Amino acid sequence: MGAMETALHGLRALIADGDLRPGDRLPSEGELCERLGVSRGPLREAIRTLAALGVIDTRHGSGSYVSELHAADLIKGLGLTVGLLPLDSIIELYELRRALEAHAASLAAARVDVETIERLDALLDRLEAVTDDEALSELDHEFHSAIADIAGNDALAMLLDVLRARSRAYRIFTTDDAAQIKLLSDAGHRSILRGLEARDPVAASAAAAGHVAQTEFWLRKHQPPTQR
Repeated sequence: MGAMETALHGLRALIADGDLRPGDRLPSEGELCERLGVSRGPLREAIRTLAALGVIDTRHGSGSYVSELHAADLIKGLGLTVGLLPLDSIIELYELRRALEAHAASLAAARVDVETIERLDALLDRLEAVTDDEALSELDHEFHSAIADIAGNDALAMLLDVLRARSRAYRIFTTDDAAQIKLLSDAGHRSILRGLEARDPVAASAAAAGHVAQTEFWLRKHQPPTQR
């Protein structure tokens, strides 16, 4: 194990074991180097790595602190790596996304209110009316994010956001099958909304899983290039 890995594992152990708690200021570099058995260079590299992952908050002129370690904040850091995955790997994650979107819809069906149903209905009216690829992507994301928010689990919502963000880079609405894809996608959204409106977790879950599976099918068929 290299010096940076030693420092990284040492810092993780201090936090995991409770020696350093959320909000605590990290000891001085000299003290940490002595405790972890590394020099300042590897220690600073390890701190930068944990800061990029949201574990440590480095404040200019004040020092470094353990973050509040909220699950959603740490999951957000996955975007740094998931955002690099090629389409083949993204498709592998669709099995996970199907399960998570289905679970979010199930939770949302039990918690949604009338005002939110009306808002989602209006959102789908807008989504069904647009043909611009960018607008389609934004409104689709808004619809699915709203359902995840209604589910009431911040970590679940953030994980879905991370997974969805990368898949949005692959635009299936620009393919030769765009009209059919749009028709089926709109129908899938309406099916999810009907499950929510009926307060039926099973129907909402099944509709969400089917909708994601449909998107996976088109991605596998067309293998579109990424768009930034």
